[in-house]
Amino acid sequence: MTNQQSLAAFAQAVRFIPGGVDSPARAFGAVGGNPLFIDRAQGAYLWDIDGNRFIDYVGSWGPMILGHNHPAMVESVQKTLEKGTSFGAPTLLETRLAELVTEAIPSVEMVRFVNSGTEATMSAIRLARGFTGRDKIVKFSGNYHGHADSLLVAAGSAAATFGVPNSPGVTRGTSQDTLVLPYNDHEALLRLFETLGETIAAVIFEPVVGNMGCVLPTQPFLEALREVREVYGTLLICDEVMTGFRVRYHGAQSLFGIHPDLTTLGKIIGGGLPVGAYGGKREIMQQVMPAGPVYQAGTLSGNPLAMAAGIATLETLKKEDPYPYLEQISHQLADGIQNAAQKKNIPLCVNRVGSMMTFFFQPGPVFDWNTSAKSDTKRFATFFHGMLERGVYLPCSQFEAMFVSAKHTAEDIEKTIKAAETALAECSLK
Repeated sequence: MTNQQSLAAFAQAVRFIPGGVDSPARAFGAVGGNPLFIDRAQGAYLWDIDGNRFIDYVGSWGPMILGHNHPAMVESVQKTLEKGTSFGAPTLLETRLAELVTEAIPSVEMVRFVNSGTEATMSAIRLARGFTGRDKIVKFSGNYHGHADSLLVAAGSAAATFGVPNSPGVTRGTSQDTLVLPYNDHEALLRLFETLGETIAAVIFEPVVGNMGCVLPTQPFLEALREVREVYGTLLICDEVMTGFRVRYHGAQSLFGIHPDLTTLGKIIGGGLPVGAYGGKREIMQQVMPAGPVYQAGTLSGNPLAMAAGIATLETLKKEDPYPYLEQISHQLADGIQNAAQKKNIPLCVNRVGSMMTFFFQPGPVFDWNTSAKSDTKRFATFFHGMLERGVYLPCSQFEAMFVSAKHTAEDIEKTIKAAETALAECSLK
């Protein structure tokens, strides 16, 4: 694989952009080397500026469930573009997408569109505090809810700790009302609420975690979340920015029987264009300005191009129902990689839900940040570059989930498994 043009592009980019990228997830810091610069995409494939083609399992970090450049989405955006790019005023597109979201996710009776997942979670937390009149929130280590100051905090021990900022520029005062617990530790959650429950406005969590790799919730953990909501009046904020419409049309909350008060969404509901949303029970959402006193605003919120792309995507998902096919080929891929690793005597734990999965280079099981962190990141880096050389584009971190699209064919899956067999053989030599 030649990548001379990408190397030159990166050298130019670092002169003007910090680290040469506009999001750390795009850098190759966790695997070594420099990122590829992408020129175009179609279906299940990417082409870089050197002309190399890759089977894509990043999918723009989740939204490309229908594949890149789906005709319905492209046509919808093109027609909307001819009318204008932004008006700063209401459009029918916003109402239609809101209708689709509320029809699909029973816990969402009203929805407010924003411009990113970070903005959605930040706004949902402010709303929860305003609605309950309480200050503290609980989050879980390894759950990523965007880069709002109050959420960029480090986890403590197995017991709850007050959040300690883990990024320069975030003050202790900003994060002092954020409590951090281990994901899936139901006992720690119940203990915390026994002492501080009356002061906690909300618990924010991912129903399936994607940023410590794909990690699923346990049943005792889900039951504890229900209990604290019912007993203490704390709001549950289900962060489905990554999982919404990805693992199931009605969201991961429908898969696990979760009944949140607020839900955050993004990625798929914009068809790949910048978008976010938060929604929930009518009585709570009516507290958002101008209906209520909780302030939130955005010049580009409900942008017509993003709304058009989202409508086309959700309507296509509803009509074509690709989820059984996604389950089939994702299962095939996960089993194929797992079997290939076993043949090479390489410890590999595969976590998967629907078309979202992670290959952890360790025996497993992986159910929280501490167990995820046991993964062999050096071996993953070798595997990543081995796959890249063979035309397979994976997330450039052991701790990011990968995604399968409805445009991946059985042939693509078989090619990926064959590539993995060789790449894993290289891993076993190092």
